[in-house]
Amino acid sequence: MSVTDGRKRVVITNVTPQVEAGRFPARRAIGESVHFSADIFGDGHDVVAAAVVYKHKSDTLWEEIPMHLVINDRWEAMWRPGKMGFYEYRFTGWIDHFTTWKNGLVKKLNANQDISVEILIGVEILEEASALANAEADFSSWIGQFKTSQNPENAVNLAISDELAEAMSKIRYTDRITVYDQTFNLEIERKKAGFSAWYELFPRSASAFPDSHGTFRDVINLLPNVAKMGFDTLYFPPVHPIGELKRKGKNNSLTPSETDPGSPWAIGNRLGGHKAVHPELGTIEDFSELVSEAKKLDIEIAMDIAYQCAPDHPYVKDHPQWFKWRPDGTVQYAENPPKRYEDILPFDFETHDWQNLWNELKSVLEFWIDKGVRVFRIDNPHTKAFGFWEWVIAEIRKKNPETIFLAEAFTRPRVMERLAKVGFNQSYTYFTWRTSKWEIEKYLRELTETDQQYYFRPNFWPNTPDILPHHLAEGGENAHIARFILAATLSSNYGLYGPVYEYGVNTPHPGKEEYTDNEKYEIKQWDWQRYSRTREIITRVNRIRKENTALQTTWNVDFTETNNDMVICYTKTDEETGNALIIAVNLDNWNTQGAHIKVPIHKFGIYSNQTYVVRDMLSGEKYYWQGEYNYVQMNPYEMPAHILKIETLN
Repeated sequence: MSVTDGRKRVVITNVTPQVEAGRFPARRAIGESVHFSADIFGDGHDVVAAAVVYKHKSDTLWEEIPMHLVINDRWEAMWRPGKMGFYEYRFTGWIDHFTTWKNGLVKKLNANQDISVEILIGVEILEEASALANAEADFSSWIGQFKTSQNPENAVNLAISDELAEAMSKIRYTDRITVYDQTFNLEIERKKAGFSAWYELFPRSASAFPDSHGTFRDVINLLPNVAKMGFDTLYFPPVHPIGELKRKGKNNSLTPSETDPGSPWAIGNRLGGHKAVHPELGTIEDFSELVSEAKKLDIEIAMDIAYQCAPDHPYVKDHPQWFKWRPDGTVQYAENPPKRYEDILPFDFETHDWQNLWNELKSVLEFWIDKGVRVFRIDNPHTKAFGFWEWVIAEIRKKNPETIFLAEAFTRPRVMERLAKVGFNQSYTYFTWRTSKWEIEKYLRELTETDQQYYFRPNFWPNTPDILPHHLAEGGENAHIARFILAATLSSNYGLYGPVYEYGVNTPHPGKEEYTDNEKYEIKQWDWQRYSRTREIITRVNRIRKENTALQTTWNVDFTETNNDMVICYTKTDEETGNALIIAVNLDNWNTQGAHIKVPIHKFGIYSNQTYVVRDMLSGEKYYWQGEYNYVQMNPYEMPAHILKIETLN
């Protein structure tokens, strides 16, 4: 036992954030607040003080964030970091003898008791503080005033002065401070990790001419369209050479024609693998030009990394030990019975040559980073070893900390959570299948009010090339608009697969939640200039997202009461700027629905009898509301949602 342990009277427990007791760092992005909290208390009735101390790992000095008491010994602090990278942080607490003395002094004076001895005690406290203050503050004047004061009220006024409180708040009795017995890590990522809008398209379908294979240069011509809609991330399926053996035909047919292009996820042939591009798309130089041109429009290109091979990928011949071989001498292809993916061979992550495999897969990422890519969507990461992801993401981000990894893993919750913990910045979610009011509210509370908020950053996708959910197939344009607005306002990161989404393509494959005549297996011809109501609303909402900081984080969703289960309502508020929004969405794709919603007016500084103005940023309409309960109504054929901004108060 240390000789100073007995002087530490404060207990600290139940600290957050922490991920698996510090095994993994908690995460936030630039622009997002970090919420620290802990149970902190001491024995007896002395006043307790607490703080979080932190430092960036590149710094040597620790800084302090004062904590404040909320209720029942629960203490909190908020901090908005402005620098990327890894931080360390600790929780500290101590008995605040000065405030304890000050409070007692005031009580005794108010009770008309003699405080002469209490003033002498105060002098002792200040003299001890003066010895610790160095040059930070000069306590001699205050000490002298206490010693010479003849008026008790003057002494109390001096004791409660802001200047003295400020000076005493900086004094630390290091032998009496309780430091929580663990230091935690926090990773602050770039803003795009926390706020992004993704648009997915197939480059091979980008040509403006019929029966023509699209190219990277065709995509360059489409960049202004993507920018005009307000997207900042343009994501492609794999752009590598496509396997020629076991190639799939239209609608995943096992009998392709000679003209079928195959699935981009069947990677590799005699022309190259993961470090090559499909020759009909263009050259590596064309790709680099595309990345450069996109950046001029504030768009980043996101690469699809699918760690799998077509049977004729060079890896299969050059490194057969990286694959599983069956007793009949054939290589194990991907299966999900009754589905058979004979055009795709998974890597064997239990191979004895795993170290060389890992290094080669890392080199794939490094190759594309060298071409200017900093955003990667990882295909099916849950079918690869967790240890590999923890290692490779850390290795990549040592040199390129701005790199973002999105996990495309629609699988079991614990598996998805583990991928986020080991390093994925963003994750696909179950939002695609959460449709009712109670399902959406329950799921968002799970994401934002549990420990998941510290490591699992959701990216909401209403559709993907693999997934056409039944509500989009059945609900038509109205459903597409409503689901888009939900995705883009509930989550600060969202994406959609276009242009099928904005054009309302929604014919399902019989008996499946998939698109028929799927673009995964054939080249499409799109009229990229065609108008659609959905596209207009996408453009409008993306502009609203950029103009309102309340929509630039996911963690501030607060659901409000409604008296109609077909109307969901929630608020989003940015405490730093005061930007406050009320979003209401009609969940009925065919009928007008209305509801009284309960506005949390106390949150917005509005009195119960006060009239206030809200403006619908979708329609431009203004409404004058009063009190908590107000009525909204939405016709899905006109606009299935309100995005209301509190503008002025009377």
